[in-house]
Amino acid sequence: MTRFGKWIVNTYLVMVLVFLYLPVAVMIAMAFNQSALYELPFTFDLVWFRSLMENDRLLGASLNSVLIAIANTIVATTLGTMAALAFARYRFKGRLLLQLLLFPPITIPWLIIGTSMLVLFFWVGIGRGLHAILLGHVALSLPYVIVVVGARLKSFGVTLEEAAATLGASPLQVFWRVSVPVMAPGVVAAGLFAFAVSFDQFVIS
Repeated sequence: MTRFGKWIVNTYLVMVLVFLYLPVAVMIAMAFNQSALYELPFTFDLVWFRSLMENDRLLGASLNSVLIAIANTIVATTLGTMAALAFARYRFKGRLLLQLLLFPPITIPWLIIGTSMLVLFFWVGIGRGLHAILLGHVALSLPYVIVVVGARLKSFGVTLEEAAATLGASPLQVFWRVSVPVMAPGVVAAGLFAFAVSFDQFVIS
């Protein structure tokens, strides 16, 4: 690529980044503006942060969001990793159907899923509350975790595990000393996905 071509590509990338992040930077700056309507000239003030610290309902809701996101990350990552390992390492009846059923929660609009969950939870007696929100978030996060961890498992196959087994390692040793270290990057990425999906999930909640 010529020097001019590189300049064009670099300029395009910079413009894309500016387009994506400039609005965020403006919003951050305006959080320190005294005006509630983003009026100019800019007047530095912490009035909105003081209002935030005095808003107990908003702080309580934020704490609930963080706690639910953390609990969802732990539960969804654990269950999703186990499911991804089962899909990648075992053959059983209904495996293909179960894999296909992972995608509807991702593709169906969340409003429909949330309404369906509300009807189901009242029908079976679960009702509403933080426990119901956690169940809904886990159900929505599981497909992301299974797909991410499953992709990681496919990238190294079973050769390393078979090699460890042939060298005398027990199934438990193979899992902890071979499978877990290799899966770790995928599990961490899946956990971050689960946290982001839960923390950003307003419709299901």
